[in-house]
Amino acid sequence: MGKVNSQSISFLKRFNSFSIIILLFVFVTSQHSFGQHQKIKPRILISTDIGGTDDDDFQSMIHLLMYANEFQIEGLVSSPFGNGRKEHILEMIGLYEKDLPELKKHAKGFPSPNSLRKITKQGVIDSAPYSGYTSPTQGSDWIIKCAKKKSDQPLWVLVWGGIEDLAQALHDGPEIQKNIRVYYIGGPNKKWSVNAYAYIAQNFPNLWMIEANATYRGLFMDDDSSKSVSGKAYYANYIDGRGAMGKDFIKYYGGQIKMGDTPSLAYLMHGNSEDPTGESWGGSFTSIKRSSRTIFDHNTTAEDTVAAYAVLEWRFKGPELAIAKDSVCFQFEVAKQLWPGYYLGNGIYAVRYSSKKPENGSYVTISAIPELNGQKGQYTSIVPWPGKPNPDDYLLGPNWYGDKTDPDLFIGEQQGAKTISKFREAFLLDWAKRWEWLKK
Repeated sequence: MGKVNSQSISFLKRFNSFSIIILLFVFVTSQHSFGQHQKIKPRILISTDIGGTDDDDFQSMIHLLMYANEFQIEGLVSSPFGNGRKEHILEMIGLYEKDLPELKKHAKGFPSPNSLRKITKQGVIDSAPYSGYTSPTQGSDWIIKCAKKKSDQPLWVLVWGGIEDLAQALHDGPEIQKNIRVYYIGGPNKKWSVNAYAYIAQNFPNLWMIEANATYRGLFMDDDSSKSVSGKAYYANYIDGRGAMGKDFIKYYGGQIKMGDTPSLAYLMHGNSEDPTGESWGGSFTSIKRSSRTIFDHNTTAEDTVAAYAVLEWRFKGPELAIAKDSVCFQFEVAKQLWPGYYLGNGIYAVRYSSKKPENGSYVTISAIPELNGQKGQYTSIVPWPGKPNPDDYLLGPNWYGDKTDPDLFIGEQQGAKTISKFREAFLLDWAKRWEWLKK
């Protein structure tokens, strides 16, 4: 090596100092940018039947509020079956308010109880008629308002109950379709909201939709779970004695974990939400190009086999009446439950139904109109869904996803459930850390 003069040494010292400054600047800037990226919270709106036919929404609402700092909660809409109302959401916010001081000791960003109360809205109370929509509600209007906000990210509409308010919002503001992404807990909810679902599938096939008819059950079907996080043991091990929300939790199923709607939130907590086919705490799904539908113009028998979760429609001929379309003219009884049947005009009457699981079912009609009274039949629904192609199927766009059909991913008859159950312990132990925050 040749000689290095003093000027060269001075230059190298200045160069090295300058390089270090540049490297430090790049590092700090990248860390700041990374931190900013990490702080981006998904925008969510919950449509829930809390207080209605099933208590699991109370459990799911408690879970949501305990993770409220991880999301931009833009709406809490009561979309009930039965007696659920927005007051049930407000009751949960009241419990959250009591526990908030302890939660804030461990994490920043929890929303104020009053801010949550302001975005709590009453949605539709009754199931939609045959048309699939009726009149705007406070809840459906709020969905439209939130979806129209200027934002660099979509609004995630997480449907925990009836899908009527979403159907109404899409009817009244069809332009919001491009701004929202939907994770729909179907199955039983689809059964009770079959007309609203049919309206959406028929008129908004390009909606970005995860339709979880059975996958969600993997969160509470825990035969393979370790004993410490089993559905029956979790309350005693991690919840009992922890905060106002913990004290309330025991009221629902005796504290046994169900939370069938929580997978919609878990999907945004762990995994790549841009790819429904990938793994996440909220399940893994497959792209589907059609949603099963079968229209019958005759009474069916047990030999008529359809896909579970399909939209089934029976049409009957009767007298031509001078009444409005969508008028209820008969009842359709299945498994001791009643569905309204409607007049379509021109002497045609129809009813829709969707089985919430594989089943061998039978039905009978009840009506003051002789031609519609005492119609009887049977059907058989099987998995996997969406089943064999049918000319009546709803044709869907590129962004509709359903439960995976691989038999290895079933738990019993529940399609796709293992895509969630495999993460169940990790999910519940993460939640257990937050319950520890409330332990005094």
